[in-house]
Amino acid sequence: MSISRRRGLIATVTLVAAALSIAPATADTTSVYTAPATLPAGQNGDVIKSQPSNYPGAKSTRIQYLSRDNKNKPVAVSGTVLVPSNPWTGPGERPIVAYAPFTFGMGAQCAPSKTLAGEGARDMVSGFQATFVNALLGKGFAVAQTDYIGPWVEGSGDHPYVMRLSEAHTVLDVIRAAQRLPGTGLPANGPVGIAGYSEGGSAAAAAAELAATYAPELKVKGVYSGAPPADKAVLAKSLDGGMYVAFLGYALIGINQAYPEAKLMDLANPAGVQLFQQAKQTCTLPAVFQFMYKQSRTLTKNGQPVASFLAQPPFDAIVAENRIGTIKPAMPTMVQHSPLDDVIPVAVGKQMAKDWCAKGANVQWKDLVSFSPILSHALGMQSAAGEAAAWLTTVFNGQAGSGNCGRF
Repeated sequence: MSISRRRGLIATVTLVAAALSIAPATADTTSVYTAPATLPAGQNGDVIKSQPSNYPGAKSTRIQYLSRDNKNKPVAVSGTVLVPSNPWTGPGERPIVAYAPFTFGMGAQCAPSKTLAGEGARDMVSGFQATFVNALLGKGFAVAQTDYIGPWVEGSGDHPYVMRLSEAHTVLDVIRAAQRLPGTGLPANGPVGIAGYSEGGSAAAAAAELAATYAPELKVKGVYSGAPPADKAVLAKSLDGGMYVAFLGYALIGINQAYPEAKLMDLANPAGVQLFQQAKQTCTLPAVFQFMYKQSRTLTKNGQPVASFLAQPPFDAIVAENRIGTIKPAMPTMVQHSPLDDVIPVAVGKQMAKDWCAKGANVQWKDLVSFSPILSHALGMQSAAGEAAAWLTTVFNGQAGSGNCGRF
């Protein structure tokens, strides 16, 4: 990309961000972001704390609930349960859809349960989160939104970004929490679905794989996965040195949080350590601008790029453990990805879908419409929101179909 084109692209994104951004609110003291000194004994998905929140057109409640990290250790997680104001007019009981947010950042101010309520650091990205939530609420679904594990709940450590096990656990457990939350009118054993895009696409896909063993009582009728970063080995190469290299940095923070025994930071030079600490405080859009076009080889002690380390022990085993596509989902799934995606190569999402097909899963693959290769990943989210809501409607109507394996 030429320098003039880069400058033009940055200027365009900056103008859009400025038009949609809202100044951060005052410091948040909401109790769901403070974990108890000792986590209560209980079941995965139990509600620890709750309090009314704000969201137009829905009864909104912020929650703190029990879940598990990738080492199966109990942890407190925050999120939101939203019930549309309009009555459910579909068949059976009102469904609950777990919304797995896409990349929102690493800082405590970035949590979607804050930005959806008009707090924290709101910008274009948080506006996109609301687009997805609104599409689901518009179909009459209740929405159970997880923040995943992260520093928004004090003492929970860094966000284990795109780490398969912890994100699947938090997505499945927020459904349980919504079912158990008093005063919502939601069924305790009704139909549920899962939807997410980008980071949320991989979290939704991971939840699809683990639902049968981790949460077998949930009646998961369908899972929508948009643009999933299912293979971190591919992304370590494709993101490095590009506009979205911040997402690679986020993934390294995630590995360091989830697998401290790997001693990832031992590989970093002083510049790498500094960048690591800076990235932990950012939300998505500032991180993209701050770190774009960084070469990871300039941040390691021996000058090798991150991808070379991830191909060696112990990181190769970590990458393998976090690859999605190795377990057959027990429910119908839809996977969408733009052929023009400028962040996550479409081949990554398509390979995950093909891997599921090879295991006999019911998979519907569909290209996600995108009209430009520039910002196609971000703008594709808006199309994905409507696609997810429409497909889940057919699922809850008992019309999921048999998929199109072998035809993509």
